[in-house]
Amino acid sequence: MSLFSSASRLRRIAISALLLASCALGGCSSIDRLSQIGEQPKLSAIDNPTTQPGYKPVQMPMPKPEVASYNPNSLWRNGSRAFFKDQRATHVGDLLTVTVNITDKANIANETQRSRTAKEDSGITDFIGSQTVTQPLKILPGRLLTTDSTSSADGKGSVNRTEALQTNVAAVVTQVLPNGNLVVEGKQEIRVNYEIRELIVAGIVRPEDIQSDNTIDSSKIAQARIAYGGRGQIMDVQQPRYGQQVMDVLLPF
Repeated sequence: MSLFSSASRLRRIAISALLLASCALGGCSSIDRLSQIGEQPKLSAIDNPTTQPGYKPVQMPMPKPEVASYNPNSLWRNGSRAFFKDQRATHVGDLLTVTVNITDKANIANETQRSRTAKEDSGITDFIGSQTVTQPLKILPGRLLTTDSTSSADGKGSVNRTEALQTNVAAVVTQVLPNGNLVVEGKQEIRVNYEIRELIVAGIVRPEDIQSDNTIDSSKIAQARIAYGGRGQIMDVQQPRYGQQVMDVLLPF
């Protein structure tokens, strides 16, 4: 066996050991991250949200179903929501545009102060005639009870937060509830150089809240789940290393 083949074999063994150690310490996802060094992050494949692991259909309290009835010589049906059919999302698989408009501002400040001082002093100079004997009992104290305690607390807290997010994302209807409400979910990925920005929107909407241009504001989405973030080289730098995260969880002080 040549020297070069031995060195190559040792290199493969070292890389394998490094990958196994990385999998054991930082999770097996580290292997995928190591394999993507120098490569652009890959976009996720377009798939059916209902087939993803952990997907659960939404179950909400529903009113009793209303039986549709037609009147003679009338074009209107009882329980109908519109006279003319429009192109707004109504069925599973239909698309609608969600306008994400979040402007959140909070400014809270509070302070609590508390202090207490207590002192107890009880003294006996002659305990059961201890001073009258020839050799006083030294083990008997001259003062039976003397306690001092002082406690104080000063707590201050403040919150000053301002958040603003304005963007649009197309969502797909994944479920129609018995009362006609729609369960929607949308995901958008944008890759700029070596960084991917993700926008995820999910929730329940009423068909009446969908505008004529097939758009709906995020403030009208019930059980809304909106996530805006990213992944890539910049996110790796912003996140603490695995060792720091483990120490933050384990250290009690």
